[in-house]
Amino acid sequence: MRLGGLLQPGDLICLQGNLGAGKTTFVQGVAQGWGSLDAVSSPTFVLVNEYHRPDGGQLYHMDAYRLESGAEAAELDIDLMLAEGALIVEWPERVTSVLPHEGLWINMDFIAEEQRQMCFKAKGPHPDHTLAELQQELFGVS
Repeated sequence: MRLGGLLQPGDLICLQGNLGAGKTTFVQGVAQGWGSLDAVSSPTFVLVNEYHRPDGGQLYHMDAYRLESGAEAAELDIDLMLAEGALIVEWPERVTSVLPHEGLWINMDFIAEEQRQMCFKAKGPHPDHTLAELQQELFGVS
């Protein structure tokens, strides 16, 4: 949830992990912290869900699992989504060629039914700053 409160238009979060790793559940928490008015669901079959908050902000949630190539993802207009809001991508490794180089990558692993392990990697100055803010909020250190 705290990560959601830090998101700004143009922010990219990439979620990697096997089926059942908790990617969509993680997005639910991020969207709640961001202030979403909309319920979060998996965009596996629609590819992209759009969430809104009272101030007009937009959050995009893409699932690239069913995409065959970066070209298919490019048709979804990633640049426009990032211009209008933040974008969270599940299965980003399938469309890396069309994603910005700067972003926050989170690798998620299933440990037990109620336990996941997450490894955060910031790529670029802004994601690095966001990760430092998150660490400060969570642990009191940066």
